[in-house]
Amino acid sequence: MAGIVLLSAALAGCSGGRREVAASSETLRDVSVIAAQERDTRDVFEASGTVQAGQTVPMAAEMTGYVRAVHVREGDRVKRGQVLVTIDDAQARAARDQAQAALSMAVHESAAADAHAALTESTLKRYQELFDKKSVSPQEFDEVKARFQEASARRDLARSGRARAEAALQQAKTVEGHAQVRAPFDGIVTARRAEPGTLAVPGLPLVTVESGGRFRLEAAINESELKYARRGEAVPVVIESLGGKALEGKVVEIVPAADAASRSFMIKIELPVHAALRSGLFGRAQFSRGTRPMLVIPQSAILTRGQLKSVYVVGHDKAATLRYVTLGRADGANVEVLSGLTAGELLVAAPGDRDLAGKNIEVR
Repeated sequence: MAGIVLLSAALAGCSGGRREVAASSETLRDVSVIAAQERDTRDVFEASGTVQAGQTVPMAAEMTGYVRAVHVREGDRVKRGQVLVTIDDAQARAARDQAQAALSMAVHESAAADAHAALTESTLKRYQELFDKKSVSPQEFDEVKARFQEASARRDLARSGRARAEAALQQAKTVEGHAQVRAPFDGIVTARRAEPGTLAVPGLPLVTVESGGRFRLEAAINESELKYARRGEAVPVVIESLGGKALEGKVVEIVPAADAASRSFMIKIELPVHAALRSGLFGRAQFSRGTRPMLVIPQSAILTRGQLKSVYVVGHDKAATLRYVTLGRADGANVEVLSGLTAGELLVAAPGDRDLAGKNIEVR
């Protein structure tokens, strides 16, 4: 009999414990609840591409010779006309000296020919007067005339030789000038491909110089989206290496020819001046198709577990349930929901790290 009493007391104690647990399962009142809303939102698509300099010029030699010195390194800023590379010009200098000597000889020969032609012309004039007075024979006059014609021909030939020698000297000086590779404009050296001792040949780049002005994003846009891009339009451009910061670009060119393989068009977007911009950076230009209704929720409501995204949905029974969702484009503090929610459903606005599954949530 005593055992039955003890057992009854124990069962009564257990029953009282369950009631205490149920009573402690209170409704959470410190959780903010919001409704998923459908609103007209700007419909944006992105065109990705690469940042390019306004001008990029590979500087090649215009003569053959060994590199004597490279005066710049990658990253150096240069001025227009600054010497970048010096090529050994021994052969060019020898050719110039030879051309100078040839010109000196041609000048001397031309001067002598001019003087002789002038003398024979003067003699011919005197003989012409004597011939008119019949003081000299026709044979004597013809001989003087022939000497004048021969001297005139020699004078013309000497003058032609002098002109050729002058042109040859100018050409030799031009070739000698090619021994110095100069910057075509103010800019930045982005590549150095030569070192002292390298054999420079025409067409082989030695250094590459980019203009230091505005950069542009060259992006590919699908044929179906081309109608949304307009020349002169301002578009946000996100450069990944700048921390995702959006720069305001301007569409300056739409290349009219499409890429045959991808059926995409090239769009060139001028970027504002920014010290961190460099050629080769990845960027995304954002174009608008207008507006369309989208289901949006705050990004603070999203829970991320690996690649999965979820939210706490508050049902009619006020209990929070974890539900997986598919997200679309983020727009500031909000994000588009493609699937998993419907407009008007309630969800926890900012769950943080709290485990709210199955908890009762007060809806205010």
